[in-house]
Amino acid sequence: MRGPQLAKTNRARSLRKADNDAEQALWTELRDRRLNGYKFNRQLPIGPYYADFACREAKLVVELDGSHHAGSEHDPFRDQYMLAEDWSILRLWNVDALKERESVMDTILAALEGRLEKQVDAVDLRFLAAAGYGEQRH
Repeated sequence: MRGPQLAKTNRARSLRKADNDAEQALWTELRDRRLNGYKFNRQLPIGPYYADFACREAKLVVELDGSHHAGSEHDPFRDQYMLAEDWSILRLWNVDALKERESVMDTILAALEGRLEKQVDAVDLRFLAAAGYGEQRH
């Protein structure tokens, strides 16, 4: 039986309280199944890491990154862990969530629906597909 993990729950709560403007703006679009009925969670613990936003149904993690993530040595380890747990990762920039929200939402929806290439490494986004990406989930 799975019991509460109070340390992780408390850490996730503190991260949610510390959301930046971009995360708050994106959460407004993702909460309450507003994006085509997909349910998202904020600061979902996945192993030792916390996903900014995660859709369990599609096994998709959406990360909003600021400039401090450019060239991060830590992110590849985090990404590899999540990929090994069969989570696909979509990394977007904070500034795009604020200024290009419609495009960001279209990109997230494309990832949810399995319409993105299995690996995208562009200036404005990065997507890494897990092995099960695009398969029907239950």
